[in-house]
Parts: sequence; C-alpha cells; structure tokens
Amino acid sequence: MLNVFFSKTYNSVLLTLVLVAVVVSLGAYTNMVLKQADQSAMVSPSISVTGTGEVTTVPDIAQFSFSVRAEGDDVISAQELSGTAINDVLAYLKDSGIEEKDIKTENYLLFPKYKYEQRPCISIGYCPPGEQTEDGFEVSQTVTVKVRAIDNAGTILAGVGQKGVTDISNINFTIDDPDALKAEARKLAIEDARDQAKKLAKDLDVRLGHLVSYSENQPNYPDPYYKTARMESAVEDSFAGPDIPVGEDKIISNVYLTFEIR
Repeated sequence: MLNVFFSKTYNSVLLTLVLVAVVVSLGAYTNMVLKQADQSAMVSPSISVTGTGEVTTVPDIAQFSFSVRAEGDDVISAQELSGTAINDVLAYLKDSGIEEKDIKTENYLLFPKYKYEQRPCISIGYCPPGEQTEDGFEVSQTVTVKVRAIDNAGTILAGVGQKGVTDISNINFTIDDPDALKAEARKLAIEDARDQAKKLAKDLDVRLGHLVSYSENQPNYPDPYYKTARMESAVEDSFAGPDIPVGEDKIISNVYLTFEIR
C-alpha cells in the first residue's frame, strides 16, 4: 500500500513540475514576442540616399627620381666618382630653387664586381673550370626630387640630364594637399545627398526627420602618371627642356545618408 501511495505522489509531483515548466516557457516566449513587436512598432520609416561630390584640380607637384652609377678599381675610387657626380647634381638642384627638404636619397648601394676567367686547357679534350675573380667595385645612388614650381619641371629635368646621371625615372604629378580637396569633395557629396533626400520626400509627400545614419567611401584618387627617360647621351646646352603635360586630376567622394520621415 505504501509503495502505491508513494508512486502516485511521485507521478503527481512530476506532472506538476512539467506543467510549471511549460507555463514558464510559454510565458517567456510570449514576453519575447511582445517585446519584438513593440520594438518593430517603435522603428520609424526612413529613406536612404547616395550623394556624389567631384573636385577637379591640376597637380601642383612634380616628382622624379634619378640615379648615378660609378665604377672604380677599389671602394674609395668608386665612391669618389659617384660622390662627385651626385654633388654636382645636388648643387644644380639647389641653385634651381629646390629646397633641401624636397631632395631625398632613396637608396645607396656599394657592391663588388666580378669577372669570369677561363683557365687554359691542360690537355686535349679537357679544360678545367674557370673561376670568378673580383674586378673592382660599383656604387649606385638613387635620389628622389620634388619640384614645387611645376612649370620649371621640364627645365630641371633637362639640367639634371646634363650632369651625367645614369637614368631619370618615375616622373609623376601629385597634389600637395589632397586632404583639403577630399574635404571639399565630401562637402559637395553631402549637399548632393541632402538635395536628393528633400526631392524624394517631396515626391513621397512626407517630411524629413533627423539624420539616422551616415557613411562614406574613400575618395577616388587618380593613379599618378609615371614616365621613364633614359639618359643615353648628353643633352645639348641649347635645349630648354621637354614639354611635360600635367593634365587634370579628379577626386570623387560618395556618401550615404539615411533620414527619418514623418
């Protein structure tokens, strides 16, 4: 009798606990659904627009690199020849109005040269392998120059070419202060987006509310134009320098705005 009694009691308690768990779960689920519904009801309708701003400008900085290579029987003679040529070019640049801050050494290399010597053949059909022997030293120095008086870029290039440089490379045109142009393009893009939002709100017969979100793409900077000139022979003294077209650059900014509507 006692076993039956305890068995019935156990089953009743277990059933009660299960029912309580079900009720609690249903209550929690109902509460979550109601909260989601409230949040959905609180979300205001909105409109999103894209604005574009474009700024056209003429590059105001010219940059180029030049290299000088020199060979010598030993380290000292190779460095002396290279240093003499480099100093001559640097003096010309400074005399042409290039500031010291706009002249930068990109790399300086000093390395031995080798030649391959073939050994004489000892017997018919057999020649011993040759050997590599040291044959002096070579120095190479590359300097980058920034020309702020961009109209003088061609004349300066011609003058550098007369100073015994090995080559002139990476001629390109850039903007000295791109951040100012970036800000201007962004401002135009925001104005464009606001104008579009106002027009769209008018067409929809609604009123614009507060700004909900803002994002932007990085401005589109044009790739610099590069050109390489090999200085195979001296430039005539009467040559005033090549004409180097500068062209125009465009900076484009895109912004994305979202407004509440009422």
